[in-house]
Amino acid sequence: MSSPSSAQPQYKGRIPNTPLAASFVSFLLGGTFALGTVTFLVGGLLTTNPAFPNAPWWLTGQLGFFIGAWSLFHWGEYAVTAGWNLEKCSVDSFLLENGSLYHIAHGTALTEYLITLWLRPNWKTYPNFALVGLVLVIIGQILRSTAMIHASTNFSHAVAFKKRDTHILVTDGVYAWLRHPSYTGFFYWALGTQLVLQNRLSFVLYAILLWRFFYYRIRAEERALIVFFGDSYVQYRKRVGTLIPFVP
Repeated sequence: MSSPSSAQPQYKGRIPNTPLAASFVSFLLGGTFALGTVTFLVGGLLTTNPAFPNAPWWLTGQLGFFIGAWSLFHWGEYAVTAGWNLEKCSVDSFLLENGSLYHIAHGTALTEYLITLWLRPNWKTYPNFALVGLVLVIIGQILRSTAMIHASTNFSHAVAFKKRDTHILVTDGVYAWLRHPSYTGFFYWALGTQLVLQNRLSFVLYAILLWRFFYYRIRAEERALIVFFGDSYVQYRKRVGTLIPFVP
């Protein structure tokens, strides 16, 4: 279920909330996505083709996929909000200012990947793990975007604790199968990126930090939703789970 929110965008970031800033961020994310896509395609070709024995050690399809998936995720957050939830759309909708821990986690993942690729390249040679990760990233992205689109104006990136008159309890569509599909989608999207990179340490760290974040966020959000919708939400919560381990 999506978070309640006020009717106005809750702009809190340091990036100017202007059309120019939004277009510039989109341009940068688009360029990063293109760079990731080229790296994914070229790196995957070179590292599997014996005709190119001197290909740069860091130019890999795994790295390109991670860069492309990351940039597409952030652009998609803004694009979906602008398309289906315009009243809450601001430059914050890119989620680029998602807290220092978020950026530290991604930086740690990239650092682990490059160091292990350099020192222990054989640790990155398990295609089945990478394939599972790729599938999880795709499914996670589709699930999150679908949840945001279906909830429309009932969705909010920020948990709020004041019910709007137009706010309704969404229990159909993807919400009939998952209680917090946008959270579930991101949970498996993030874990999928680490399977693609075959990062052992970061996979464990992502699992722990994401689980802790969503566990407490869902608890806080659902206390508000019970106040807003009463027994209707209680019964919905009994029927529908989250598919996040140990988050009923």
